Amino acid sequence: MTTAKRDTYTPETLLTVAVRVFNERGYDGTSMEHLSKAAGISKSSIYHHVAGKEELLRRAVSRALDGLFGILGESGATRGRAIGRVEYVTRRTVEVLIAELPYVTLLLRVRGNTKTERWALERRREFDQRVGDLLKAAVADGDLRSDVDIRLATRLLFGMVNSLVEWYRPLPDGGAERDQLADTVVRLAFDGMKAG
Repeated sequence: MTTAKRDTYTPETLLTVAVRVFNERGYDGTSMEHLSKAAGISKSSIYHHVAGKEELLRRAVSRALDGLFGILGESGATRGRAIGRVEYVTRRTVEVLIAELPYVTLLLRVRGNTKTERWALERRREFDQRVGDLLKAAVADGDLRSDVDIRLATRLLFGMVNSLVEWYRPLPDGGAERDQLADTVVRLAFDGMKAG
């Protein structure tokens, strides 16, 4: 007795495929047909799991944003001097970027062409603002130089961190590599900004 092959895709595995295709083709350049071919299932099977490609985009960027905003609630980000908290947030941001590389890559590539993209951009700005507030507090505490423009410092900090999606490719067992990368980013970012 043979059974018909069942759709083995789950919303999570479909999301993984969609993120890969969005990153390869761009969100705007991806059709449901592209997703169907990449997943090896019919478009109707995709619609069984999600309402459409924008729902997949929202789930993907939400995963990246949830990881980033989760950092802000961790004890290392909420306790102690502002300088220690902002260094912690920077280190953890690198770690989340590495752990969720395809999802963060997609988040950083959204341009605001859809409702979901505009929402994601607003949430990114909110995250950047919260980190900027920590930098301001570290300046007020006297731990960071007061002659550095905070908005510029925030942009440069995230420019450095976000550039990782363009060149970083994890090694199979990249735990030590991840830690070294996070430490290097923190050292480069803050050694030059610390008050003498």
